[in-house]
Amino acid sequence: MKAYILPTGNEILEGIVRDLDAPEIMRQIVAEWPAAEVTRVSPIIDEEDAIFKKICDAAETGADLIVLIGGSGGGHRFSNSLGRDFTHTALVRYLDEYSAREIYGKNGHMWSKLVCGKKHNALFINVPGPFQEAKAAMEACVAKMHEGAGVEDISKAMAQAVFEKYPKGAASFEESGK
Repeated sequence: MKAYILPTGNEILEGIVRDLDAPEIMRQIVAEWPAAEVTRVSPIIDEEDAIFKKICDAAETGADLIVLIGGSGGGHRFSNSLGRDFTHTALVRYLDEYSAREIYGKNGHMWSKLVCGKKHNALFINVPGPFQEAKAAMEACVAKMHEGAGVEDISKAMAQAVFEKYPKGAASFEESGK
């Protein structure tokens, strides 16, 4: 197993928020695949082209798993006052085939899109930035990978795991993909 962890977000890059997600994701990967080679790249700015370039760079390494952290929201699509997030749009742009789920709710962000896809034998996923959501999404991904599940089942399990972190009745989710 060769994995790349790509944290995103100006708040991580500038040191305003500590990256607690990458160590947790690394822990989960190594717990499941003890001989895994895991690389965490420097945080990426919240710009779609910068994220897209890092996805392309990581894909060229022959990685089996590429995990993008944060940037799953994109509240700016609903209001100019909300944060700009682009991991999901960069992934959709990169991947030929994927499965995605959109979560609508009130849990720190009003909308989150989780994408799961394969390209060049690598699995690509994005997880939300809030720690409990990132942890839950990664746990679901690892469990489904262990079962040998495909992209659709991994996507669904990740979204369900994140959805369960929202207060009861405070969220819903929809499927999309190509």
